[in-house]
Amino acid sequence: MAMADLNQVAEGAAHVLIVDDDDRIRTLLKRYLSENGFRTSTAGNAAEARRLLRGVEFDLLILDVMMPGESGFDLTKSVRAASNVPILLLTARGLPEDRIEGLERGADDYLSKPFEPRELVLRANALLRRARPVALNRKALTFGDCTFSVGRGELRRNGELIKLTAGETGLLKALAQKPGEAISRQALAEQTSTSLERSVDVQVTRLRKKIEEDPRAPIFLQTVRGVGYALMAD
Repeated sequence: MAMADLNQVAEGAAHVLIVDDDDRIRTLLKRYLSENGFRTSTAGNAAEARRLLRGVEFDLLILDVMMPGESGFDLTKSVRAASNVPILLLTARGLPEDRIEGLERGADDYLSKPFEPRELVLRANALLRRARPVALNRKALTFGDCTFSVGRGELRRNGELIKLTAGETGLLKALAQKPGEAISRQALAEQTSTSLERSVDVQVTRLRKKIEEDPRAPIFLQTVRGVGYALMAD
């Protein structure tokens, strides 16, 4: 079993936890991410990852799906129940159904093996940009009893902060750029770093549960038949 390890890079750099049972891949990712300015910790399985998660607050998790014992899917679901940390899944299973399952468990993005390390860095940075609030709240939208701060990426319902995943935040920001206008599923997929329009549908379903009184009869996050989705702000 590989021991988890931490390395120091620049102060304030994003701290990434890499969880993969393949020593070679862990070493490759650790080296490449470190060279690109990330702090990295590694774990060889879900149990090691849990021990680290109990004591360290990470900015991003990169999880292999196929691991002995607890899978990346299971770990994702467990982590998401208690945290909104961005999660990127690495999977050798390239079927759309497998990718959708990861998103349904709470993942924000996925990357199929084999992959280019540079693409991993780009996706990691995209997730971090969506997850980290910016200093100024440039715009706020109200819909029903919800208020969404576009600048901070914060959603409040009746004044209470609602937890959003990085993927949900990215989707809501994309829709909030053009309130009341239909945005195609393809455009939303491109803006939220997902390559499948079906992935957008999954994020919409999850988001509706957080903002709609009746997610089965949405008022604010509406489906525009033949086009995509629209956010109906007050």
